[in-house]
Amino acid sequence: MYCSGVMKYGIYISNYALNGDPKKFVDLAKAAEDAGWDGFFMWDHVYQSSGDLIADPWITLAAIAAQTEKIRIGTTVTPLPRRKPQKVAREVTTLDNLSNGRFTLGVGLGDDSEDGYFDEETSLKTRAEKLDESLEILEGLWTGKPFSFTGQHYNIQELTFEPRPMKKPRVPIWCGGTWPIKAPFRRAARFDGVFPLSAKDELKPEDYQEITDYVKGHRKTMKDFDIIMWGRSTGDPKKDSWIGDYETAGVNWYTEIIMNADIKKCLSRISKGNS
Repeated sequence: MYCSGVMKYGIYISNYALNGDPKKFVDLAKAAEDAGWDGFFMWDHVYQSSGDLIADPWITLAAIAAQTEKIRIGTTVTPLPRRKPQKVAREVTTLDNLSNGRFTLGVGLGDDSEDGYFDEETSLKTRAEKLDESLEILEGLWTGKPFSFTGQHYNIQELTFEPRPMKKPRVPIWCGGTWPIKAPFRRAARFDGVFPLSAKDELKPEDYQEITDYVKGHRKTMKDFDIIMWGRSTGDPKKDSWIGDYETAGVNWYTEIIMNADIKKCLSRISKGNS
């Protein structure tokens, strides 16, 4: 795999890969850490109409946190509009403390077709409102100070939420968004990273350059801000040199996508991709 020494490398895996077997996810995360990868990030789905078996990412990541030491872990992405923000706040705090500050929370709107099965909100406008309110609540709860909230969708009486996450002032938050829709990228600019997706073709380096420039226009500094991409590498540095074009455009996290694959294939890809 192409490796500059600046780009970080992670596994980006659906939670319906590996036949939904949580033990295999733990084995894969341990193998990724042993091979020198920087991150292990799980999708957060509750149902697939295809009938795929699904692992709960939160319970699985807790097991991974307990059996790894260095690799960054997280969700990409958790649809906050379908979750109680206070429950997410507690889960994230616990995972961050369990992993000694290695947790990253990826957030987004989620898939309205998936939510529709459970009579969840499917309105794009309402889900965006709930996402923004939830993010404000998470930040407030994680201060460890008295906090209350009155919004359109959530209300919280004054309380002090403890313990705090190990990361101060909060865990890193990555926001998902479909480019070139601008609103998710303005939201991401308020936090710690953005995971761009495309509704049509795969995003090219020039797309990421536009994204980088757009986010720069909505932040004071790009210091400690992550721009994440996903792809499929070959393990051959020459063939994978295209990753460098994305790094030049501002990307600082490359994630290797793994979907419906068995554990042996995944381990092979990790071994080949180890840089």
